[in-house]
Amino acid sequence: MSVIGAYEAKTRFPELLRRVQQGERITITRHGVPVAVLVPPEPAPACPVDETIAAIHAFRKGRRAGIPLKTLIEEGRL
Repeated sequence: MSVIGAYEAKTRFPELLRRVQQGERITITRHGVPVAVLVPPEPAPACPVDETIAAIHAFRKGRRAGIPLKTLIEEGRL
């Protein structure tokens, strides 16, 4: 894990993001005291497409926009 000061982190932020993207953890310090850690995000869990579609259908049951679809299209809101 790398340690870098806040001022240097500010000036080299794009480079730090590239390094984190490659899996590196970087601690940012202010006056030698750790204040933040840049870490790569955990991968999002994969959900099968069928389950996702079923969840969307379940969510939509009984819900209405309250405005006809045609009105939304005409207003350019869709």
